[in-house]
Amino acid sequence: MRYLLQNLSRALLFIFAFVLVPGVHGQATESSITKQIQGLRGVPDPQRPAATIQIARDIRTLPAGLPKLKLADALTHLVTEGDPGREALQTVADTLAQALSETPQPAKDGQPPMPYMDLAKLARYEGITTNMKDPLLAKADEILAANDAEVEKADFTLKDLKGKKFTLSELRGKIVLVNFWATWCPPCRKEMPDLDAIYTHFQSQGLVVLSLTDEDPFKVNSFLSSGGYHPPVLLDTGGKVAKQFHVDGIPKTFVFDREGKLVVQSIDMRTQHQFLLMLAKAGLHP
Repeated sequence: MRYLLQNLSRALLFIFAFVLVPGVHGQATESSITKQIQGLRGVPDPQRPAATIQIARDIRTLPAGLPKLKLADALTHLVTEGDPGREALQTVADTLAQALSETPQPAKDGQPPMPYMDLAKLARYEGITTNMKDPLLAKADEILAANDAEVEKADFTLKDLKGKKFTLSELRGKIVLVNFWATWCPPCRKEMPDLDAIYTHFQSQGLVVLSLTDEDPFKVNSFLSSGGYHPPVLLDTGGKVAKQFHVDGIPKTFVFDREGKLVVQSIDMRTQHQFLLMLAKAGLHP
């Protein structure tokens, strides 16, 4: 009887390990990783960093090639939504760097392909580090630096939904947060309540929040009809200002201090805590 119980115990332990230990029951595939990425926005916020890290690790197990690089780059577009923590950001960046090192991409018309730009953005705006040495990555960072210099000099005059004009350069003396968004963008909608709360709280301290969209005013008015969003919504017809600001994805936020200096920008959705950290760099504190 003791012999049978010992063998049964070993069998149960084996089954437990087979089912619960990642990777024991089978290696991740391109198809399974694609499904995980597609479902990542549905993962509750507290569990999302761990899920993101696991996806990145699964991608690393794939053989070198363009499919692996595409998956690694796709994950960079999701890890910046909200506050995943430094470990998740760094893990995703390392995975993209590995995939790029294995499968370098040629320049297109002298410009770095998107994966190099995305890795450079993580380093420049999210504070990750990378040991990757590649002329195209260095070129990508130079492009971002030049874009930032142009944004700092940019000016615009736009009307809100009621026809009132706002000119960026005339807001000197105030801290200005410029946010690009759209009604069809889930991360944009997710961060709007936090932006509204921050604007309502800090407006008396000289904070101006300008929400810019290139959508049809009727669609925007319908979306905002509940009246729960208080910052001015400006109509950027044709996306002219978005082009000035080199916006290639939304939501995207820029913060200018009281002297009109660009002090910080985000490349995706921010949480309320992240917005407050951005505003602190412009001298605004609770």
